[in-house]
Formats: sequence, C-alpha cells, structure tokens
Amino acid sequence: MRNDPDQTPSGMMDNETDPTLQQDNFPADAAAPELPIEQRLEAAQARIAELEAEKEELRDRWMRSEAEIANVRARGRREVDETRQYAVQKFATDVVEAAENLRRGLSSLPPPSPGEPEIVGKLREGFEGVERNLLAVLERNGIRRDDPTGASFDPNLHQAMAEQPSDAHPPGTVMQAWTSAWTLNGRLLKPAMVVVAKATTPASA
Repeated sequence: MRNDPDQTPSGMMDNETDPTLQQDNFPADAAAPELPIEQRLEAAQARIAELEAEKEELRDRWMRSEAEIANVRARGRREVDETRQYAVQKFATDVVEAAENLRRGLSSLPPPSPGEPEIVGKLREGFEGVERNLLAVLERNGIRRDDPTGASFDPNLHQAMAEQPSDAHPPGTVMQAWTSAWTLNGRLLKPAMVVVAKATTPASA
C-alpha cells in the first residue's frame, strides 16, 4: 500500500506545522536603538569632563615631579658647594692656630722705643710683614680674622671668659679680646676669647 504523499510519516512534522521550529530561536541582529541627541550630548560632555580631570591630574603630577627634581638639583648643588667650601676646615683650623702663635710672638716683643736695638726693630717689622702676608693669603681662601674689641658680645662668635664692671664701656660690650674670632666662608672656626663689660654696682648709701 503506497503512502499518501500528502501525509506526513508518523512522528514527523514539517516546518510549517512544527510550533517549535516556528518560534524565533535565531533572531536576526537588530540594530541598537539610537539614543536621543540630548543623551548623546550629555554622555559626550561627561566624557570630556572626565578627560579634562585626568589631564589636570597628570599636569599636577608632572608639576610636582618637576618641582621635586628642581629641589633635588638645588640641594645637590648646595651640598657640593658646601663640601668644596668647608673641605679644608681641619686644615684651616691648624693654619689659624699657627697665625695665633705668630700673633702671640709679636705681642711678646717690646713696643717700639727710640733707643731699642736695631735688630729688635727689624725682627718686629719682619714678623709683622709675615703676618700681613699670611692674613692676606688666608682671606683669599675664605679664612678671616675678626678682632671683637669694642663690639657687642655675640654668642655665635665670642666666648666670654670673664665679666668686669666698667663705666667706660656699655654693658655687654667686649672690652678686651684675648684672641680673635676666626671664620671660614662665614662659618665659625674658632671663637674669640673675650672679657665682657657689665654695669658697675652702685655704691650703697
């Protein structure tokens, strides 16, 4: 018995009668709905604001980095300059001690007098010339001697060895300097040993 061509075999359905095949199991790609222009403008403006904020943050970081680099360079130059200026501090201290000894030797000579031996005068002139030359050499290399006599007492440069009442000097004035103050490029090498004036005590009635 032949099968009727219009009939579908048992357990089979054609595509037209199968409800599962008629469903949209494979939908076509539909284009996303286009946003309104107002929303697109808002999104663009938000993105621009975000990029501007990122740009400002990066600019701020760059400026801070540049400032830090400049500070490091300046600090490095300052340290190099200080090292160069004060590397000879120990040597300068020793030279200052030699200059002090020369000054003590000159001070031990008797003051000039009309009847003094000629050799004494020549020795004094010779030592004074040596001292002048030595001080000039030291000053050219940043080492300076300062006689504080008559100046106000400065604890950064002077060391008070004693106080004496005086009517001839204002209180706090250096009335006598046992040694001078020595500095190297403005930095103290050796303080001056000084005697400082103080007010006299009024006599009791």
